[in-house]
Amino acid sequence: MKGQEWYQADDVAEEYDDKRFSQGGQLIDRREKEAVLEAIMPVEDRNILEIACGTGRFTVMLAEQGADVVGLDISAAMLQQGRKKTKNVELEGTLEFLRGDAGRLPFPDDHFDTVIAMRFFHLADDPEAFLTEMRRVSSDQIVFDTFNRFSARSIYNWALPMGSRLYSKSEVSVLLAKTELTLVDVEDDFLAPYGLYRSIPNGLASPIRTVDETIGKLPVTDHLASVSYWDTRVR
Repeated sequence: MKGQEWYQADDVAEEYDDKRFSQGGQLIDRREKEAVLEAIMPVEDRNILEIACGTGRFTVMLAEQGADVVGLDISAAMLQQGRKKTKNVELEGTLEFLRGDAGRLPFPDDHFDTVIAMRFFHLADDPEAFLTEMRRVSSDQIVFDTFNRFSARSIYNWALPMGSRLYSKSEVSVLLAKTELTLVDVEDDFLAPYGLYRSIPNGLASPIRTVDETIGKLPVTDHLASVSYWDTRVR
């Protein structure tokens, strides 16, 4: 995995949410959560594994809505931040944070209904191997996102602390075929780069987001979107 040492640092974990999901980054957080919920509804009573759960943005949200969730991450510092979020939260489902390696998941075959992996595949050095392991422990569904090669992210990708693996649609299609996953739906979004949203106040980011969404509805822009949300089923 790219950037493991950076990702596991205590100071990075402590500042992770504030740096990425404050100001205009709130719009990114909202859209990512919408994508996850749309893919897996109804949430209640589903048995869900989140790979690379980080600070628990999705795990806590899903447990609040009645799912039984395991959040797995390689970073103890990130998991600590996630546990802090649950202290004053009432959960309808159950939630467990577990330190582990996404390449060797400590679960039996078909153990979860759904496996989600958000903000993960851009760090994967062997995406097919990781997706195969997710496929092994899922009995029904895998939901994940990818950053796209022909997008604004490619302009500044080199400057990021850990870099990113960027994907074309055809590359992901090959991955799904190799791992015997059936594509149910894919949504493309964010013509403007994430870095722009995170660097400006919400009041400025909101009108930019409105324009982004309007232009993004045009079919010609699909391959220019920064991110794709993939909803797949186990064959």
